Amino acid sequence: MSKTNAGRFFEDYSVGQVIRHAVPRTVAEGERALYHALYPARHALYSSDAFAIACGLDSSPLDDLIAFHTVFGKTVPDISLNALANLGYAEGRWLAPVWPGDTLRAVSEVIGLKQNSNGKSGVVWVRTSGLNQVDEPVLDYVRWVMVRKRDADAPAPETVKPDLAEAVPADALVVPEGLDFGAYDFGLAGEPHRWGDYQIGEKIDHVDGVTIEEAEHMLATRLWQNTAKVHFDATNRDDGKRLIYGGHIISMARALSFNGLANAQMIVALNGGTHANPCFAGDTVRAWSEVLDKAETGAPGVGAIRLRLVATKGDSGAFPLKGQDGRYVPEVLLDLDYWALMPL
Repeated sequence: MSKTNAGRFFEDYSVGQVIRHAVPRTVAEGERALYHALYPARHALYSSDAFAIACGLDSSPLDDLIAFHTVFGKTVPDISLNALANLGYAEGRWLAPVWPGDTLRAVSEVIGLKQNSNGKSGVVWVRTSGLNQVDEPVLDYVRWVMVRKRDADAPAPETVKPDLAEAVPADALVVPEGLDFGAYDFGLAGEPHRWGDYQIGEKIDHVDGVTIEEAEHMLATRLWQNTAKVHFDATNRDDGKRLIYGGHIISMARALSFNGLANAQMIVALNGGTHANPCFAGDTVRAWSEVLDKAETGAPGVGAIRLRLVATKGDSGAFPLKGQDGRYVPEVLLDLDYWALMPL
C-alpha cells in the first residue's frame, strides 16, 4: 500500500462530503513582516498597534488576506492539488480578526459537482470555514475549482450547481467588536478621503505597478503552505512555466489600491472573484477599483464600501474588460468584488 498521496481527482468528490484539512497553522508577527515584505501593504490598522488601539481594538490584527491565504493553503492538498484552474469565489465573510498567536485550521464541504464536456475534468464547488484555536469561525467562503479526472472513462456524477448569492448583503457584514472610527486619524492613515467622498460608479486608477519576480511568488506560495503542483513544478504545464498563485495577485492588487483607498481599512466580505488570465514571473501588475455600493454599519463612525478591484498586466488599463466574445481580454488578471470598512 502506497504511503504517499497523489491528491484527490474529480471522481473522488461527492456532494455533502466533509473534509477536515490537515496541519493547523499558528500565525505570528513573522507572517505580518513577511507579508509586508512581499507586498506594498501599508494600511494603518494592520501596521500599527497604536493606530488600532485608537480605533477601539486591543492591538493590530493580522492582515485579512493573511487569514485568507493561510486558510486557503490548508485546503490545497485536498481540493486543488490536481487542479487545472481556480475558477472563482463567492459568499466570503471575515467573521473575526486573526491575532498574532492564533492557530488556524480549515474544514470544507463539497456543495457542487459538474463534469466538463471533454470528460477529462470537472468543476468542484466547496464551502470552506477557517477556525481558530477555540473553534471560533474567523472566515468562510465558497470557491470552485477545475480538477483533473483520474480516469476519463469514469462515469460523470449527477450535476449539482449551488445557488450562490451575487453579493453578501450589507446587513450580513460582521464588524469587529469594539471597532470605532469616531476619532480616526486621517493624517496617520495616509489620505483624507472618507466614506462620504466616494461615489457609486467612481473609478480609481491606483497608478503604481509591480513586476512579479519568480523568487517572491515562490516564497509567498510556500509561506501559505500552498502545495498546488502548477505553482511549483514547471513540468506540470505544457509551456514549462510555474503559474503564479492567484492569491498572490489578490494581495498585490489590494496593496496597490492603498493609493486612492488608504482608508478602506478592513476587508469584511468577498462577494465574487475571477482569476481571468494566468500570471507569470516577469509580468507587471497594475490595479484600478470601481465603487459598486455603499452602506452604513451599526459601529460608530464606520461605513462599508463595496469595491471592484481589477488587476491588469503590462501597461494596459484593460478597458473594456471583455471582448465581443464575452471573455476577459488577455491583459486582465483578476476581477474581484469585496466589501471593506471605511471611516464615515
